[in-house]
Amino acid sequence: MSKKNKRKPALADSPDLFAAPKGIVVKHKKSKPANILKSLPNAEIIDVTSQAPDDFVRFSPFYPHGNIPVPLWPNLTGASVEAIWQGLKVFEGYPENPRKGPDFNALRSTKTTGVKRTTRVHGRVLGHLGGNGDLLSYFDARKKIYLPAYKYVLENYLTQEVEKLRSLAGQKIVVLLDYSTNAKLDDVSSPLSHAALIKMFIEGRWPKED
Repeated sequence: MSKKNKRKPALADSPDLFAAPKGIVVKHKKSKPANILKSLPNAEIIDVTSQAPDDFVRFSPFYPHGNIPVPLWPNLTGASVEAIWQGLKVFEGYPENPRKGPDFNALRSTKTTGVKRTTRVHGRVLGHLGGNGDLLSYFDARKKIYLPAYKYVLENYLTQEVEKLRSLAGQKIVVLLDYSTNAKLDDVSSPLSHAALIKMFIEGRWPKED
């Protein structure tokens, strides 16, 4: 067949040409729904923060699922991922001042507010304490404490919710709202977005923990 007689593909030959966009996008919690829908029409907007009005609040690191193994601390469990993260913080003045060290009572906190151990109250953060006594940097603590703790929650407490998000994302754009949109593990200038971790988990791109 000559080039000039080659049939151009009809629109019917390209079934995905007008397919609706799919996947997961992370946006800031304060983003206005109208603005999101202007750029992403028909998107499903889901709040995964501790302020979520529905069951998706269970994705919040502050949600007290209970009995979450504390990474690097055999036989210890925490009520929530955030309780673990805050409880293992070590502040300037430790070990001379034991009150500046890890707070094991904080690990059991079931509160969703007032959990954070702040620098304003406790002073400069030195790092997070591992069970072998090692003081971990902020970056290393993210990899060795926060990531495995949150992954445990996704795999053991949120299987149904994860599958629901996966199913929705296979049909349309799903916008996850979070107070942080930082998806870079090595960017310690701002908190790591747990919504970004949900996205990576569903997409099979979980960050390396070693």
